[in-house]
Amino acid sequence: MIQLQIEGLSKSFGDRVLFRDLSLGVSEGDRIGFIAKNGTGKTTLLNIIAGVESYDTGVITFRNDIQVGYLSQNPSYPVDMTVIQACFTTDTEMTRTIREYELAMAHGDAGRMEQLVEAMDRLNAWDYESRVKQILSQLKIVDFDQPISRLSGGQLKRVALANVLIAEPDLLILDEPTNHLDLEMTEWLESFLSRSRVSLLMVTHDRYFLDRVCNRIVEIDARALYSYKGNYSYYLEKRQERIEARNAEIDRANNLLRTELEWMRRQPQARGTKAKYRIDAFYDLQEKARREKNVENVTLAVKSSYIGSKIFEINNLCKRFGDIKIVEDLTYTFARYEKLGIVGNNGTGKSTFIKMLIGELSPDSGTIDVGETVRFGYYRQDGIQFDDKKKVIDAVRDIAEEISLGNGSKLSASQFLQHFLFTPDTQHNYIYKLSGGEKRRLYLCTVLMSNPNFLVLDEPTNDLDIVTLNILEDYLRNFKGCVIVVSHDRYFMDKVVDHIWAFEGDAQIKDFPGNYTDYRAWKEVQEAEEKAKEPERKICRESEKKTKQNTDKRKLSFKERREFEELDTLIPQLEAEKKELESALSSGALSIDDIQSKATRLGDLIAEIDEKSMRWLELSEWI
Repeated sequence: MIQLQIEGLSKSFGDRVLFRDLSLGVSEGDRIGFIAKNGTGKTTLLNIIAGVESYDTGVITFRNDIQVGYLSQNPSYPVDMTVIQACFTTDTEMTRTIREYELAMAHGDAGRMEQLVEAMDRLNAWDYESRVKQILSQLKIVDFDQPISRLSGGQLKRVALANVLIAEPDLLILDEPTNHLDLEMTEWLESFLSRSRVSLLMVTHDRYFLDRVCNRIVEIDARALYSYKGNYSYYLEKRQERIEARNAEIDRANNLLRTELEWMRRQPQARGTKAKYRIDAFYDLQEKARREKNVENVTLAVKSSYIGSKIFEINNLCKRFGDIKIVEDLTYTFARYEKLGIVGNNGTGKSTFIKMLIGELSPDSGTIDVGETVRFGYYRQDGIQFDDKKKVIDAVRDIAEEISLGNGSKLSASQFLQHFLFTPDTQHNYIYKLSGGEKRRLYLCTVLMSNPNFLVLDEPTNDLDIVTLNILEDYLRNFKGCVIVVSHDRYFMDKVVDHIWAFEGDAQIKDFPGNYTDYRAWKEVQEAEEKAKEPERKICRESEKKTKQNTDKRKLSFKERREFEELDTLIPQLEAEKKELESALSSGALSIDDIQSKATRLGDLIAEIDEKSMRWLELSEWI
């Protein structure tokens, strides 16, 4: 069953055409991963489908009564809201019904409340808040009353994610859902979506995520749309076949064009006898030959500065913020040409360690001794601010006019930019016209072209498209220097690093030889072994508890035994009364005064049951 149909969609910004006559259908059960280079309109397309942005021409049709959930790339909420309040702001049938019911209660509108009770029952809305808290807890958000203004970027993304998931939409639209999520949360989301039956349309650069969640890949290339039934691995295979066929067609067209060009250039008097169809065919052929060939596996081996044998030495490094320990007595000697990947949950100190290494943050104690020949290239998680009124090419030329490749070879600033997918036309655009991903790509260029011999990359994959990631991975594999990468992109880490530091919190750092997949496999084995030992530990704990109870055991007094017997009779009576009150409150037949009085009694009754039950448990331990 078709849930969404897009026909002939076009969108331009001034003279810049993002896409033209784009058509796409999303059926029930589709899990579509949307791939395109930065600046080709991925986010714009999702915003258009979600109704956030307008479009020039075309038709977008949703199935009747379909519920759509949308996670934007940069979600925002009023800063004066709390986390739990933000989860009631989504415009869904459930949240609208809850808000109407609460409004009717506030105004004492018994008639309206009776009308809404049926809707609340049908939507299972009575326990909505508890379900919100449950999914927030799974996403490691436990302070529900925390103001939105105090959340980090990752926490805010998780609140927004909880908002769209709790609504259980028929179609889920996600724009870079893994950005700002740590590895644990990324794997949780991957598992959640794999189990869910929701249809999915998403943009993400996480290639393992695409491979394990999606069953269809859609790509926009040169303003044309290509669809592949399969996951990311299948898409790569079929895309390569498409590119090879297209390049072969261009080569054939160029060869034939030379022959036809000679025919077209014959003396003017022969032109009148030429067949019109052949002249028309010549211009079609010329158009084909002018198409740009896809150049795959571009190798960019920029010369790095000389790096000596001494890189950096860490001795007894300590750092904490209040009661939170980041590192404690860390000692390590970094080797020449080492490529280290750093992983860990948000808040475990990854970026803090990087800032201490770079010299932007001082340790509490201990030293970091950096070698004299080390020349850092630091790609910050928060990026840098460009002068938006400058052109792209001028921002790069401010750093260097030429980039040395070694052996006397050089690249001009313009040629270097082309390796990172900035066409000559784009290079002369003003920076304010670039998309967020294009600005990140420009920032990456400015870091790499300064000829560093030690690259420190803090979350470099955020907002970069897959094509750029492939170029960066190839660059780092051939880089003649040292690399430290902090990233939640598992595919990227697997291709670049040779060992892992896992920040596990409380200053615990595990040095693991191998890439991220190796580390994750080892960790799963460790977790399975721990789980297998848990029943034995439980038996030991129970045995210790019984031993302690037997040691400390005393007899109940006559008064306590009498109290225990009374509680044994009283608690079931209170439970029965509670059940009757709950039934009456959900019947919809009560007046507003009865509702208020019974709700008050129910609250008192629950508190009394809890108190009596705790006392019963306390006394039962001594029987």
